[in-house]
Amino acid sequence: MRALGRVLKLWGAQAGWLVLGVVVSLASLATGVALMAVSGGAVGAIVTGGALVGATLLLHLLGPARVVLRYLERLLTHDALFRALAGLRVWFFRGLALRSAGGLGFRHAGDVLSRLAGDVEALDGVYLRTLVPLAGAVMLLPVLAVAVGRADVRLAAVVVLLFAASAFVLPLRAARAAAAAGAGLATAAAGLRIACLDALTGLREVRAFGAEGRMLAAMQAREAALLAAQHALARRGAWAGAAAMLCAQAGLLAVLVAAGLHPAGAAAVLLLAVAAFEAVSLLPRAGVAVGSAAVAAQRVIEAAEGPVPVPDPAVPAPPPRGHGLRFEGLRFAWSPDSPVVFDGLTLEVPERGRVALLGPSGAGKSSLTALALKVATPQQGRVLLGGVDIATLPAAVVRARVGWLAQATHLFNDTIRANLLLARPDADEAALWDALRAAQIEDVVHGLPGALDAMVGEGGASLSGGQGRRLALARALLSPAPLLILDEPCAGFDAETERAFLATLNDVLGERAMLLIVHRLTGVERLDRIWRLSAGRAVAAAA
Repeated sequence: MRALGRVLKLWGAQAGWLVLGVVVSLASLATGVALMAVSGGAVGAIVTGGALVGATLLLHLLGPARVVLRYLERLLTHDALFRALAGLRVWFFRGLALRSAGGLGFRHAGDVLSRLAGDVEALDGVYLRTLVPLAGAVMLLPVLAVAVGRADVRLAAVVVLLFAASAFVLPLRAARAAAAAGAGLATAAAGLRIACLDALTGLREVRAFGAEGRMLAAMQAREAALLAAQHALARRGAWAGAAAMLCAQAGLLAVLVAAGLHPAGAAAVLLLAVAAFEAVSLLPRAGVAVGSAAVAAQRVIEAAEGPVPVPDPAVPAPPPRGHGLRFEGLRFAWSPDSPVVFDGLTLEVPERGRVALLGPSGAGKSSLTALALKVATPQQGRVLLGGVDIATLPAAVVRARVGWLAQATHLFNDTIRANLLLARPDADEAALWDALRAAQIEDVVHGLPGALDAMVGEGGASLSGGQGRRLALARALLSPAPLLILDEPCAGFDAETERAFLATLNDVLGERAMLLIVHRLTGVERLDRIWRLSAGRAVAAAA
């Protein structure tokens, strides 16, 4: 429940809207209850031959007021909730991005999607179906006590106890009982999303190996686990709802007994009690939803507020003036039980220098990139940027000065323009075309419908593998960073295109420094130095 309290605190930015929604909801509830009570009084007046003028006037006022307030309640409470959930999703994404700069790591994409969508969505019931009705229950409790107490104090005590059980005790017990089932439900939902996302993203391989039946069986097994968890939660909700109904019926029986003892105003009190118990009738089921929401809140908090792999310094150093990169005496492993990747590695990329780093797969080339971008931190040694230890710099400062083209890059389901502007949001159209020309994909983009405004599809589906790689390369070249790390920039190119690109790479980079990470050299690169990774160290191969 502490995680749920943390989520409620995060909604503080929308506190005004949330409180306004509760106030309007209370006004709507009060109008509805008053309408029932006045209607009961009118019925009693008809039976006893009393005056109806006052009751008729009140009914004419309360009826339209109830309709207007009910509409405003729905409008304001839902608007407040949508604002709160939107803010929560933004907060969640920022927290996830801060903790996952190097990728999702050990998290499954389906599990993250489940937390971002399903778990956040599960929190909507906390406000609409729990907090708002609870506020109404708090308002109705004394009203019910006074109304029934006028007839009989002892029966009023019974009615109040039954009302409190229905509105407060049963929801609390239901929430606690549902917490365990809610954990199973969240795990099962995440498992189904993981299985479905894996099958969809790997559909080509699934078809190629004829594995459709096996993948379908795996998804059906996850779906069965989800249904079992949903049934377990539904059973708890059904028992809570049945208990609430019994409390309501017993409370109404007590009111009828009181009405028999004191017939005057009995109809008004009876209808008031009916409205009161009806207003809180769904709270026990909402308690079950709160139990699930508490688990969802815990999952959201875990993902968004977990430890930051490489925290920024409390007192950052001034930004470096230069942009030379130096790895100095590095010893690094991804975890204590993982093999050592670097052991005493020293390597330098001087300002405006062109340096190549060679090595087979698994030698640590990508790990070196992670250290340069402050995604990971060495156990020993330093990484210097412009002569300043990056451990003393904020990650944003480092990444603004170090551009990167990964070995496996992602293209967003957006326009070519939007994909390029990710690297430099203020770039004009001429700069975009210059970057495309440098990556040798200008003619391809010109030939697309819409040119820069052509959609690339999910993951660059509308482009070939080589074209998608060139677009990612153009994005890296567009970056204003004074130092570029290019990890296999020509992956997906044919031999002729690779040689042509590397032959002109120095002219494209201008005054920027470059660390070129490749498996092999073509012989046309103009480099200042070549390093080779061997046994966790960098060995100078050429000057």
